[in-house]
Amino acid sequence: MFHTADPEDILKGKITDVYFERTLRILKAKKINPVVKAEFIAKSFPDNYQRAVLAGLEEIADVLKRLPVKTRAMREGTVFYTYEPVMEIEGRYQDFCVFETALLGLMCQASGIATKAARFKKLAGERPVISFGARRMHPILAPMIERNAYVGGCDGVAVVKSGEIIGEDPMGTMPHALIICMGSTVEAIKAYDEVLEPKFKRVALIDTFLDEKFEALNVAKLMGEKLFAIRLDTPSSRRGSFYRILEEVRWELDLRGYKKVKLFVSGGIKEEDLPVLNPFVDAYGIGTSISNAPVVDFAMDIMEVDGKPLAKRGKWSGGKRVLRCPRCNASRIVPNDKQKHKCGCGGKFDDILVPFTDGSGILQKALPAKEIRSFVLEQMKRVEATRY
Repeated sequence: MFHTADPEDILKGKITDVYFERTLRILKAKKINPVVKAEFIAKSFPDNYQRAVLAGLEEIADVLKRLPVKTRAMREGTVFYTYEPVMEIEGRYQDFCVFETALLGLMCQASGIATKAARFKKLAGERPVISFGARRMHPILAPMIERNAYVGGCDGVAVVKSGEIIGEDPMGTMPHALIICMGSTVEAIKAYDEVLEPKFKRVALIDTFLDEKFEALNVAKLMGEKLFAIRLDTPSSRRGSFYRILEEVRWELDLRGYKKVKLFVSGGIKEEDLPVLNPFVDAYGIGTSISNAPVVDFAMDIMEVDGKPLAKRGKWSGGKRVLRCPRCNASRIVPNDKQKHKCGCGGKFDDILVPFTDGSGILQKALPAKEIRSFVLEQMKRVEATRY
């Protein structure tokens, strides 16, 4: 028995903070059921991020399509800023009040993971970034985590089920367990080469028993042209300077004619490590830094009741439009009217908060994960590396 919710529990409104359940009872007893508009915004981002990536809408759509409400939302994968409403719900409050907890949970965690992945990919540049962190989280959450890591910019995922969901083959090299069972790194990569199909690139993990430099030379000598890369997963307690280890391995391989052998690294890699390690690293496996990413702290707040602007302290009342200039990427939040707005650069603003559901179904077409990822990467190209 796993201590997790069944999807039906979510769809029946059982995954809710109890005060929403009690609120619903009170409103029904008092026969109060106004038509409200409620918006989802983040007033701040974790660790002083400048922006975030919206994710989780595919799962949110499964909830909303069953409710008699109208919604507007940004496209999944949109890079957004603080105070910008990313989604708005309009309907009778009793129809959706018990779903606030679940909707926020789906949005907050998915967006946090996608945002962290986008940041790592931005720092890595053209170097592949693979999601390696599923083992640190509850296994039922693993596909959700890796799907959103991929959407945010990761080039691949490690878990078999995650690969099925995103429509891509999972990626991986070899575990320390194989090397220990085989008795040596050389025997492990030899067996890997003998048993597995040629479509799997030959990547040797080199930090199980011996010094990384000498183990790298051992497998390079054995495999020759068949060796695609070596992976260093050296724990921080044994590293000293990881930069110097990589520098030394690269020197020794190049000196002996193995310049084509790539260097992959994994094991506790953090954002601040990438600018330091990039000169020697060809690909990254990022684990807990992405899978345990801080959530984007969205809140859902009513800002209109029966057509009249009304919001709690600290919130802007009334429905809103979020405008984005495709030419210069400038943003603006304006009242939800039909007024035309021009950007200071001379470009024409686009509305990016658009109809999502209409009470009878989904209005935005669900896009493949690969297409959402491309959308994120294209937006991130326009972000300055020093202010991401």
